Parts: sequence; C-alpha cells; structure tokens
Amino acid sequence: MVARLPSIGLGTWENTDPQQCAESVRTALELGYRHVDTAEHYGNEAAVGRGIAMADVPREDVFLATKVHPVTGGLRHDEVLEEARASMDRLDTDYLDLLYVHWPVEAYEAEETLGAFEELVDDGLVRNVGVSNFDVDLLDEACETLEAPLFAHQVEMHPFLQRPELVEHAQRHGYDLVAYSPLARGEALDHPTVRDIADRYDASPAQVCLAWATSHDSVVAIPKATSRGHQEDNLGARDLDLDEADIARIDGIERRERFVDREGAPWQ
Repeated sequence: MVARLPSIGLGTWENTDPQQCAESVRTALELGYRHVDTAEHYGNEAAVGRGIAMADVPREDVFLATKVHPVTGGLRHDEVLEEARASMDRLDTDYLDLLYVHWPVEAYEAEETLGAFEELVDDGLVRNVGVSNFDVDLLDEACETLEAPLFAHQVEMHPFLQRPELVEHAQRHGYDLVAYSPLARGEALDHPTVRDIADRYDASPAQVCLAWATSHDSVVAIPKATSRGHQEDNLGARDLDLDEADIARIDGIERRERFVDREGAPWQ
C-alpha cells in the first residue's frame, strides 16, 4: 500500500487515440511519472495497459488507478466485481493499485457498492479503494461504511473551483484528494494572476496551477498531457515552491466555474 501518491500523476481522460495514448503513457513513465490514472468509461484502458507494458519501468513501480462507471459498468455488487475484472483484462494486469467509484449516481449504494470493492481487496485484486465526485456527506458515509481507510477522493479542482471543504475533509481523514482538470481545461493558463506569478518564477502557467494545487497538504494532481514537452513541463511543478503570498493571490481569484458535470451529481 502506498502511503502517499506522487504529487504529479498522469491523467488520460479524452486520450482516446490508441497509439497516441500508449505512447504517451510509455513516455510519461520513462520521464519519471509513477501514477497513471484511467477509467473504463474513458475507453482507453487497453492502450494504457500497452503503454505500461512498453515502458522500461517495472509494473510494481507503477501506481495504476481506474474507475467503475455507474452506466458503462454498473455499481451493483456483481457488476462491480465483473467490471473490475474486465478492467484488469483490458489493462493486462493481475491487480489494480486503486479502484474508484467513478460517480455516486444510478445504482450507487454505499454498503452494496463499497462492499464489493472491499471484496476485491480481500481477494487481492485491488489494493486500495477510492471514490470520485463525492460531496462531504457522501464521503462521511463512505468512511463509515469502509472497514479499511478510504485511500483517495478524485474530484475536479483548479483555481476556478478550489474545493476547500473537500481538501479539509481529506486532511482530517488522512486520504489523498486527487485533483483532475487541475488546469481548468486550459482556461486557468490565461488568467492574469496565474500568468503574472509564472513570470515572477520563470515558470509556466501550468506549473503555477499545479504547484498551487499541490501546495495543499493531501492534494495531488493528475493533469492530462499527451506530448513529451507538456509532460516534462507538468512534472517540473514538483520543483516549484510558491510563497504564501502568491498562493493567497490564487486563492483570491474570484472566477468560479465547473467544467465537469453530469445529471444527478451530488452538488446539483
């Protein structure tokens, strides 16, 4: 069990070209990434698995996460068991380091769904249990339901959607908050505050956004990047330490916007 995820991982959402996806995963791992995130709903698990196999990095050094979707797979007990095994087949792996509930909608029910997840852990097929797109009430319910500690909560987080209540919950309960779309789908890169801070540090706007996110205890980020240049740039955020004043400037950005939503989401 990993005590803490790397501060910067590789997101693969919308990376659906099989050859490009496999090559981008291979390149990222050989650059030093060790956390790769996918989902059955992304339709790219097979390509992600090929990329891992192609890389000159042992499988045991890669933290591989995927997700069971409420519609693509289903969140009833037997559906979770079946879809987790199907994901493993597509990824060509004997185990998953982390399996998430992708969205708490449709047939999601904490005891039944998470009970299936824990069965997979007991069988040695899944090493850690995560949830995604939850609110505080659902997180409390999950923490109370799970026998083992919750490992991670994946949620949209960036300078325009800062999620302080979810960050605080992660810190209080000792799990990682995994920030997806940490660049606000590229929108945050053009914000004047972000660009000004980037100029001051001789850094890229992407590095500033990622350094801001990971400056919070218990927060890691999984930006999507397909080119070697963008992957290298994002990884460079590990070496960027923003001072408290600049973190406060980003905290003070007033624009609020969500880029990922779906019917039935807990915040609706």
